[in-house]
Amino acid sequence: MSLLEKWGKAIDSLDEAAMDECLHNDYKFTLHSAGKTLTKVDVINWVKSGDIKRDRVRILYENDEIGVEHAFVSFHDGNTQAVLAFLTYKDGKIYTAETGASNLSS
Repeated sequence: MSLLEKWGKAIDSLDEAAMDECLHNDYKFTLHSAGKTLTKVDVINWVKSGDIKRDRVRILYENDEIGVEHAFVSFHDGNTQAVLAFLTYKDGKIYTAETGASNLSS
């Protein structure tokens, strides 16, 4: 199973231990739209809150250094977005993540 597949399974099952295993301790998620960067703990807590529901996830590309995936993501506030994620890997774990998102009408 690829790292992106493991990460997706951890998100979908809200498995904190698996999320912790997939993310590098120095992990950073850059949220350009909000102008902030989230840490490993921030992201795990956000995912555990159940706010993120992913659908039609496709791994577009993955090797030992990077992963690229696309998904439709809905949030508790009613927003739905098409999200393209670019991730870098370090030491066999997800090291950084950046996303580009397009708002979708409900």
